[in-house]
Amino acid sequence: MNFICVTCGTQFVDGTREPDRCPVCEDERQYVGRGGQQWTTLEALRDTHRNRVEPEAEGLLGIGTEPGFAIGQRALLVRSPGGNLLWDCIALVDEDTVARVREAGGIRAIAISHPHYYSGMVEWSRAFGDVPILLHAADREWVMRAAPAIEYWDGETRELWDGMALIRCGGHFAGGAIAHVPHLHDGRGALLTGDVIQVAMDNRHAGFMRSFPNYIPLSARAVRGIAAAVEPYRFDAIHGAWWGRSIATDARAALRRSVERYVGALEGAYDGR
Repeated sequence: MNFICVTCGTQFVDGTREPDRCPVCEDERQYVGRGGQQWTTLEALRDTHRNRVEPEAEGLLGIGTEPGFAIGQRALLVRSPGGNLLWDCIALVDEDTVARVREAGGIRAIAISHPHYYSGMVEWSRAFGDVPILLHAADREWVMRAAPAIEYWDGETRELWDGMALIRCGGHFAGGAIAHVPHLHDGRGALLTGDVIQVAMDNRHAGFMRSFPNYIPLSARAVRGIAAAVEPYRFDAIHGAWWGRSIATDARAALRRSVERYVGALEGAYDGR
């Protein structure tokens, strides 16, 4: 049985009893709740939850679990002529979701921004014929359920198809990555960022953190590195990790403002006086 951590949604290798611990949650970027470590299974999750599938933008579908589970992110399905890309992942996959995704053209490959969203990646891959799961090699220690479908990539970029690319930005995790999709938004391009670049509540700014739940910031150097990594790419929109968290237009300028604001705060622009 492949147990799933209730706090982070990570699915673990097959076992006859619950794991002793969740290394993903014990890391300072996540947490173990006050009630201690808790576990569930995919079968139990299917009894209590469902997936919501709806357009995020033209050519982009959001897939998220209701009621909210674990971290609560939603995945994104990029519809593309050469095959669809599933960006980031969630723990729940069921027959209805598989049917909806097949209607949209299926999945050619899965790519994930960072370990907090690995979740049910192996189940998703198997549901669509063992499609490749693309993970940055710098984060391989956080894979709790290995599978032949997992392909680790090294370096700063991984070219995909139809002009799409994965870009290592670091920051939140050493292998923290985003996806560049040039054909979205009528060819103006978009970044899919998970929470490596986290879209803020006003949908006009972005934030950067080592740990969101524990309020641990990134350094100015790390944030400037993220901005430099995406600078060569054309994009007018940013789609973050959550429903309703997208910068729909002029995202390059919004990212530049956000970096300046964040670095300014670290360097004393807001000193409380």
